[in-house]
Amino acid sequence: MRCKRMVDIGRRQFLRGGALAAAGTAAATVTMTPARAAPANAQVDYPSNRLANTADLAVNEPMDIEYPDADSPGVLIKLGQAVEGGVGPDGDIVAFSTLCPHKGYNLAYNDQDRTMNCPGHYSRFDVEAGGQQVWGHATQNLPQFTLRVDDNGDIFAEGASDLIFGRPSNVL
Repeated sequence: MRCKRMVDIGRRQFLRGGALAAAGTAAATVTMTPARAAPANAQVDYPSNRLANTADLAVNEPMDIEYPDADSPGVLIKLGQAVEGGVGPDGDIVAFSTLCPHKGYNLAYNDQDRTMNCPGHYSRFDVEAGGQQVWGHATQNLPQFTLRVDDNGDIFAEGASDLIFGRPSNVL
């Protein structure tokens, strides 16, 4: 009986200590978080490169691109509604790498549900949600290219949100 009571006391102390540790971590996070938090993904700056003009795009029809170089296929898409990370007059133009971050298979765009889909292991990425993985074996989201549109409607890529498949670093 006494042994069982000691186990109960040990559990209570363990749970109390865990609760205090969690509260302390939360308090430290609140006090150490800057007023303007950094984006979830680390931005990788590549040289600026003109991809197309806004007049070249039709809603929900992807345009093949290469960025940051010829060894990196991608896609430029006008979605027809504003999305996070979208640029242009309507905030609806996005661009992504078309190399699956899992094994490098070439992704295909599904215009019905607006996802990029991998034929290799069936990973799927939501282009309306910044390339967020919604299914499959990949362990990271699809790299999204940072875009800028100038006064003439020219669309420039200027970086990527994540490491592009097959590159040991994000340095050209």
